[in-house]
Parts: sequence; structure tokens; C-alpha cells
Amino acid sequence: MNFPELKTDRLILSQIQLSDVPVIAKYANNKKIVQFTRTMPNPYHEKDAIDWITKVDEGFKKKNSYIFAIRDKKTKHFMGGIGLTLATEHNRAELGYWLAEPFWNQGFTTEAVSPILKFGFQVLNLNKIVAMYIDVNIASGKILEKNFMIREAEMKEHDSKDGKYVTLIQYRLTKTEFEQLK
Repeated sequence: MNFPELKTDRLILSQIQLSDVPVIAKYANNKKIVQFTRTMPNPYHEKDAIDWITKVDEGFKKKNSYIFAIRDKKTKHFMGGIGLTLATEHNRAELGYWLAEPFWNQGFTTEAVSPILKFGFQVLNLNKIVAMYIDVNIASGKILEKNFMIREAEMKEHDSKDGKYVTLIQYRLTKTEFEQLK
């Protein structure tokens, strides 16, 4: 299977390339982004971008993750990342994403989530997709709700970030719920 390419009205979701490294490092080296992500390091350097791409490529080869670049459909410019990390033994995946600050509040992430959910259920034949975000990231919850995901859990002090415990909010969509949206 070649790496899939998904399209929306304004976006192309495609394979992350080594040529994206400088722009990934530039965009990801932003405390405003890092504060809302569970695992992104700060500061973020080109080496971190290379490590991420290597991990993404390995996940695709092993068929246990499908991480896409979010790109402007016209310019092909890298804007962020989105994808699914599979728990194959349970036939589910966790959805994760980040978007560079210049593209915030324009509906790009909401637009990118929809084809990822469709890919997960229709191509990967998953039974369930979950997404978790740090509770202070209210915008992430709105993105998930706009994509008809359902809030199902609050995990108090679930992760440790920067020496503090953070609460995670989890949303879900099952294949049955997805199919009922049609």
C-alpha cells in the first residue's frame, strides 16, 4: 500500500517529507502549540522533526500508525500534522493532531479530522476512534464535537507535563455511530 492521500475543499493530507523538516521545526518550536500537546518537546529543533518523521515512517511500514501532513491544497505548504495511532489488538485508534499557529481559527483542523475519521472506519475498518486533549485546550473539544465525536471521559491528573499533572478529556466515535451519521 502506498501512503494514502486524502483531500478536502482546502487541504491535502499527505505523507510527511524530509523537505518539510525546516518548516516543521519552525512551526513546532512554539510554546503556544507545545502547551496544548501531550508529547511535543520544547524547544523543538530540526533533529526533533527528523526523529518525528522517522517514527511516522516506521509506524506506516508496521501499519500501526498513519500520520499525515496537513497541507494547503493550492500551495502544498505544510501546516501541521494529523493521524491515527492504532491499538490493533482492540481494533481502535487514537486520533491526534497539531496545527501551526498562523493557521489557527480558520477551521482547518475541523476540516482535516473528517477525512481521517472516514479513512479510519472505511479503509482501516476500525471499530472505534478516540481522541484525548488536555482540558485547557477548549478549541480541541470544539473540533471533535464539530466532527460528531462524543465526550466519554475525563481523566483527572492523567498525564504529567512539565512537572505538573494534567487532566485529559476523551472523545470517541464508534463505527456504528459513524455509520449512523450518513
